Amino acid sequence: MDQTPRLRSAFPETPHGNRKVRRLSKSSRSERLSTSGPLPAIPSAPAAKSSPRSEPVIPEHIIDAPSQRLYAFTLWVALWSWKVYDFYSLQESEEQSLWLFMKWVLLDGIVLFGLPEMKIPWLEWSSSTMTLLFCAHAFLDGMLMFRVSFNVGALVAAIGRSLWGVYETTISEKRINIDKVMFNESLILGRQVIHILPEGSAILNPEKESFCLDWSKPEARLPIRINATNPISMELVRVDLQSETNETMQISKRDIKNMHKEASRLISYSDKPNEPKTLYYSVTKPGLYYLEKVIDESNLEVSRKKRAHTVVVPCPKAAVKPTTHDRCKGELSNVEIEVTGTPPLKLKYRKVINQVTHDGTFESIQPEDFVSPLARPDHNAVVVPNKVHISWAKPQTIPVPLSESLHTGGKLVYSIEEVTDGFGNTVVYTDKDHTDHSRQKSKGPILHQIITVHERPQINMDRCSPQNPMKLAKGSSAQMPVKITMPGRGDNDAGTAYHIDYLFTPESGMSASGSQSVAAQPKRESVKNGNHGPTIQEPGLYTLTGVASDFCAGEVYEPASCLLQNPTEPQITMRQEEMFDKCAGSPIGLRLDFGLIGTPPFTVTYRSHRKGAQHHSIETTTIKGLRGQLDLTPNEAGEYTYDFLEISDAVYKGRRLEKMQLTQSVKPAASASFIHREKKNSCIDDKASFEVALGGEGPFNIEYDLVHGGKRTKYVVDQVTDNRLKIETPSLQDGGEYTLALVSVTDQMGCKEFLKDEAKISVRHQKPKVGFGHIEGSRIVDALEGKPIKLPIRLAGEAPWTVTYLENSGNQRVIKVHKPNDEIAIDGAGLYELVDVRDAHCPGSIDEGAKDFQVNWLGRPELRIPPSALLERKGEVLVKNEVCEGDDDAVEVLFKGAPPYLAHYIEHAKPLKGAVAPVNKDLRAALNVASLRMNTLHPGLYEYKFDKLGDANYPDNPKPSVISVQQRVNPKPSVAFDAPGKTYGYCSVESDGEEVIPITLHGTPPFELEVEIKHHGTMRPETLSLNNIMANSYNIRIPHSRVHLGKSAIILRRVSDSKGCSRILDSSVPRVQIAVHNAPTITALESQQDFCVGDRLNFALSGVAPFTVVYEFEGKQRRAQTSGTTFRRLAEQPGTFTIVGVQDSASKCQTNTNIPKRIHGMPSVRVSKGADKYVDIHEGGEVDISFDFGGVPPFEFTYTRSSNTEKGGKQGVVLDMRSETSEEHSKILRANQEGTYEVVAIKDRYCSYAKPGVNLNSMKMLQN
Repeated sequence: MDQTPRLRSAFPETPHGNRKVRRLSKSSRSERLSTSGPLPAIPSAPAAKSSPRSEPVIPEHIIDAPSQRLYAFTLWVALWSWKVYDFYSLQESEEQSLWLFMKWVLLDGIVLFGLPEMKIPWLEWSSSTMTLLFCAHAFLDGMLMFRVSFNVGALVAAIGRSLWGVYETTISEKRINIDKVMFNESLILGRQVIHILPEGSAILNPEKESFCLDWSKPEARLPIRINATNPISMELVRVDLQSETNETMQISKRDIKNMHKEASRLISYSDKPNEPKTLYYSVTKPGLYYLEKVIDESNLEVSRKKRAHTVVVPCPKAAVKPTTHDRCKGELSNVEIEVTGTPPLKLKYRKVINQVTHDGTFESIQPEDFVSPLARPDHNAVVVPNKVHISWAKPQTIPVPLSESLHTGGKLVYSIEEVTDGFGNTVVYTDKDHTDHSRQKSKGPILHQIITVHERPQINMDRCSPQNPMKLAKGSSAQMPVKITMPGRGDNDAGTAYHIDYLFTPESGMSASGSQSVAAQPKRESVKNGNHGPTIQEPGLYTLTGVASDFCAGEVYEPASCLLQNPTEPQITMRQEEMFDKCAGSPIGLRLDFGLIGTPPFTVTYRSHRKGAQHHSIETTTIKGLRGQLDLTPNEAGEYTYDFLEISDAVYKGRRLEKMQLTQSVKPAASASFIHREKKNSCIDDKASFEVALGGEGPFNIEYDLVHGGKRTKYVVDQVTDNRLKIETPSLQDGGEYTLALVSVTDQMGCKEFLKDEAKISVRHQKPKVGFGHIEGSRIVDALEGKPIKLPIRLAGEAPWTVTYLENSGNQRVIKVHKPNDEIAIDGAGLYELVDVRDAHCPGSIDEGAKDFQVNWLGRPELRIPPSALLERKGEVLVKNEVCEGDDDAVEVLFKGAPPYLAHYIEHAKPLKGAVAPVNKDLRAALNVASLRMNTLHPGLYEYKFDKLGDANYPDNPKPSVISVQQRVNPKPSVAFDAPGKTYGYCSVESDGEEVIPITLHGTPPFELEVEIKHHGTMRPETLSLNNIMANSYNIRIPHSRVHLGKSAIILRRVSDSKGCSRILDSSVPRVQIAVHNAPTITALESQQDFCVGDRLNFALSGVAPFTVVYEFEGKQRRAQTSGTTFRRLAEQPGTFTIVGVQDSASKCQTNTNIPKRIHGMPSVRVSKGADKYVDIHEGGEVDISFDFGGVPPFEFTYTRSSNTEKGGKQGVVLDMRSETSEEHSKILRANQEGTYEVVAIKDRYCSYAKPGVNLNSMKMLQN
């Protein structure tokens, strides 16, 4: 809008440099489609450029101009704060002052002369201005750093007057700013602004917005701004983007009317015919649009602005090209996104890998060798060409590949976030768009692609190799010992099947080197999960060659080969040899020698049966090698049969043996052994017993030894007929280790067999014992009442112990103790006695000398008040004698217990007035007696309640005896003048009578009072005693005959009441005075009777200051105080002002006067009824300007015509000034020239007023 006049209501623009046009690259997230970006210009021939203005050093798109100005001002304030700090920290030193002065002159110069170089708008001052500012700063630096003294108060007052003006007291006794009276802007109101309308204009899309169409926005509303015109028809041309053919659209008068109606709903729309208006025309087809012709009401063509064309394009879009969903780790993603729109395009997408989000952006998406004006940095310097080429604006579809190496297994999602075309049109795909696509997969573009990245499986042989072959029984099968692992997460491969490839060479076809032969058989097997391998049976070499899941091929790791062998089945040969007794020569058993073939270890199972027995036994023996022996020596005599049933080795299990049976007749030798050989623990003086199993033919004779301490005792047991014998030792009276050894056994044949079986007995060296320990060397302890006590006990023996003791109440208690030096926790006083003890194995005894322990309680502290210090006793409350306020008093407190003592008490105060919260206090005493100082600072009833008492033993005694001490503090009487500081005065002619001075007394009557009368100029005062004053209010009467000419002081010295309390008043107590003076006078300084609002009324006073001036204004009487000999008031409103009396401070005499003054109001004028009236006329038209006056005719006024400015701007240049007179209260003038008409001065019969800057004495010179 270079040729469109600005709206009069608009605000002034912030000055700015020649900025580059920037497109919006992204719209608000809340809207799916954004068309608010500026429209780039169509390439065309450059037009003449306006003179460029310098840009700021910091571009405004980084920091805007107002913020830069704020930062500059902040820097200036910070420097001055630092400067003031240096001023206050400056010491008396010329060298320091000079150095600081030079520092601040340098810093101010850098900041002031460097500021214009930043080229900040509104701060680009001229060099002369900067030099003047620098000189001012240097002057102030010298004043501060050299401590040049100046009147700060006068400076502050001058600054205050310059900022807020001068305040004076008016006739209504108010202080107001005199500028509000002298320069009352409401006296001259209103102005007439005449504006001659310019030529009308029209422009399409003035803000260069961008537009696009799609299914969500089927139409675009093109803005057409008209100014000072009312078009009746328009022609809009559309150039098709595909065929580049033109289509002309006629906008009729009816259409324009509807456009006005629709635009009137907007706040920015103005009903005034000459105000700029923005109309909107809706289009539904893409293309290039421009205004061809605009016709107004006079059938003349309206000027059209040469702006860039408006291009409406299809909205950009993007879609993911369909592809497979499964990938293997290490492959490429191979995802392709098709972007459609006007290049250059911008695509923003999101990549989510296992819920970790990464954002990506592609800029400048366009075909190869593509040339577009949208890529130019500046679109302002173009005009509309005669022929428009729009091939660059056609929408194009461009594939964008996304081929990324997949290094992480899991779920990968590519989703489209937003796409932006070259015009700045942005389409944002929300979560709802992605959800709708997922629900309707067959409809619309694909907005995201989900890829599952699978891990590659790994396989190897587990615990099998050619060096460590796998052995399998002939005819059986097993799973191939493979180990399949899936590295990484593998969550997406759960449940997948695995396909295993391997080679197989039979054992007979293996090469001499043990590797696969040329004729190896390739095989492929599938398993459901990695915990199972293929089933194999044939012996030979198995070698893994590959593995794959349902999605990806894997890798084979070593060991990859496994050798499967079928070992020889186990075989056994047996040779037997009989065993004979050396004494009797009878057979006692068989010794078998085994020879075996197979894979060790071997297990042989056989069945043994004694003839005549009802049961047989199945037994096994294990042979670790290929040879072995087995001795069959039964303990009982008889005929035995042994049947060997089966044999097993490491590979073959349960191979049956046929026809392997042995028989034997046995007569075993005598034998004896302990049934239980475990070591036994025994207490001292106890016996120990063991059971012995006997074998052979009885009866038996048994010999055994009991060995202890190097001594062996032999024992013999004869004629034992049973197969079991119980041996019992005698009482074991010594502690230590005992050994019970079997020596020999003799059967009925007299054959004696020597034995070596023995058993151990451990006997305790002593009995358990218990006794009380000592506390501080004694078994009697004095403890604090209620405090838990631990009594020490000493124990001997093995833990744990069970201790029984009697409490002080006679109850018996049993406790478990785990340490030899332990404690018993008790909580009561009395005698405690140990009764019994037992350790882990044996009963014990009580130490008779340490079985008792005595516990006593320490006494608690006590507190009392001696009766001699009390007046009376009321229950638990002790009443003390009354005292007067401020008198010292104390009470003696006696203690009993263990010093030092700490007594806590609460001081409750009931003052005569108000309330006081209780105060917690402490009383400390190093001995058994202490003094409690009573609080007598304020009158009232005081109670001291002791609620806690502690001593050295009981610091916190929970059971103190509660004692309360009560005392009443009587207030001191007081007296004061009812009007302290008052001066009682009278005229010197009033010699008769007396001065009555009221006083108020506080206390209990009757009172006694002493008063001093001190005359001016005398050294010795007079004393006046007043007795038996029965009331609290009293009047002191001083006869006039006792008062001298001048001033006499009345002073209160002493007061006492019936309670015996008195108060002596010092010299600081307020006093009153009695003075005698002559009557005051007042005279006017101006002889004139008529004044105007804003004038000052001045009067001279005589007498003793301050004065009281009594005057009437408009029937209302006022009293004014003045401290000087001049009385002045500012007339702020019209009326009659009359001085009726004056009184000075010497006495109550008032001088009556009658000095009248008339105050007239200021004249006023209203232009255009007091409003700012704007009138638009065409060239040659006229306008009536109305003037309404207020005041007393005749009127004389001066008005000016100045150039028009924007509302809120600076004052226009004065083009003309004229003066007119009027005998009436209104006047009308006609004007036909453009400008702003306003009154600058007005005058009536008595008063005149002019705006600031207008001299009324030269009004005649203003006329043409």
